Amino acid sequence: MKDMRMELTTFNGLDVFTDQGIYVGRVNDITIDVNERKVSGLAVGNINRDMFGEELGGKGVVIPYRWVTSVGDIVLIKQIPFKKSKKSEEAE
Repeated sequence: MKDMRMELTTFNGLDVFTDQGIYVGRVNDITIDVNERKVSGLAVGNINRDMFGEELGGKGVVIPYRWVTSVGDIVLIKQIPFKKSKKSEEAE
């Protein structure tokens, strides 16, 4: 990935999608590796429960920044394997 220089606040509130178009959640915060002086992850809330399961409840997840492929009006990440919820399994 090219060296992206942008304000950290730019990430706040952006929706996160996989490169397959699946909604992941919304960026709430940034995690930073202070020793390397770079972003290490995105704290994502309002998560897609079909993707992460019901056991997370209302909690969020931290997406490693190395999974980010693009940042603009939304954040795109690499497709990740996810756990299907009981609801999505019943629908199939």
